[in-house]
Amino acid sequence: MHVEKSVRIAAPADEIWRVLVDVERWPEWTASMRRVERLDDGEFTVGSRARVQQPKLRPTVFEVTESTPGESFVWRARVSGTEMLAGHYLRPDGDATLTRLTFDHTGGLAGVIDLFYGKLIREYVGMETAGLRRVCEAA
Repeated sequence: MHVEKSVRIAAPADEIWRVLVDVERWPEWTASMRRVERLDDGEFTVGSRARVQQPKLRPTVFEVTESTPGESFVWRARVSGTEMLAGHYLRPDGDATLTRLTFDHTGGLAGVIDLFYGKLIREYVGMETAGLRRVCEAA
């Protein structure tokens, strides 16, 4: 399954980046997150890990696998023989920033899990793009 949502946010990329990498505060701006707990200290970069708790889903540990500070990060979780990749991408667009969130789910049981949770995951990605826009444009 692949989910992708893009939104143009009337804020500079560096401001949006600060909101994105402050993952423990995500529940303040999106109802798709119940709790996010960093499992390490320091800069949020490749190797950083966080436990993500979302409504109707089991807590999942994500680890950052790619990071270009100020532009993008991708984190990965492995659950029940599947792999989930969530990407967060920023691209300056005039006086705003084009922000793209992606979610990819692969592996042996991904198709079965997507039957039960695909709609919810698509809703959550939409909630996250809308919430990110709302909080960044209000700043």
